[in-house]
Amino acid sequence: MKRFRRGLLLLCLMGCAMARAGSYEDFFAAVERDDASAITTLLLRGFDVNTRNPKGQVGLTLALHAGSLKVFDVLLLGSNLQVDARNAQDESPLMVAALRGHVGAVRSLIARDADVNKTGWTPLHYAATGAQPQQPEIIALLLEHHAFIDAESPNGTTPLMMAAHYGTRESVQMLLQEGADPSLKNQLGLGAADFALRASRKDIADLIAAAVRQRQPNRGRW
Repeated sequence: MKRFRRGLLLLCLMGCAMARAGSYEDFFAAVERDDASAITTLLLRGFDVNTRNPKGQVGLTLALHAGSLKVFDVLLLGSNLQVDARNAQDESPLMVAALRGHVGAVRSLIARDADVNKTGWTPLHYAATGAQPQQPEIIALLLEHHAFIDAESPNGTTPLMMAAHYGTRESVQMLLQEGADPSLKNQLGLGAADFALRASRKDIADLIAAAVRQRQPNRGRW
């Protein structure tokens, strides 16, 4: 009888382990195909919304990368959701949403108190880097919620520098209009105009140079 009970217990434990393994695979597959119904079912069964894949990515971040916005909306309602969960690159879901141009997701994450001003690379850096037409709207939204406009990355790079090299002209204009300092330089001694020139964007470099001149005090003429 004791052997029978032990055997039954072992079978139950093996069954639970297999069920967890299956749920794990099902969860990340559902995120990729934007299957909100499958995600809802798994969460109702008690699946941990903060589970990470083998590369350390949580479902919330993967959904934003994949554009699985129906799944994103479901995950955002998950119990005990870690809204600022970071991946191996120190990226938060808000950073990814800002880079990908997901305005609605940015709004939703901010409403859940996502960190707008994390240390290191910030959501504003990522918003400035993105090339989507809606990037200026995201930049404005982050600034409205007190993002540091001249936030410095670990090497002193600012959002304006990132916009000058990678972002849209409208993003550069938005940052300048909102008070970004065009004269700042990073640890390599490069300013925003240098970033633009390195990307062969002379028009952006000229725009930034004009902003630098505008900030300089007027000098009397002799």
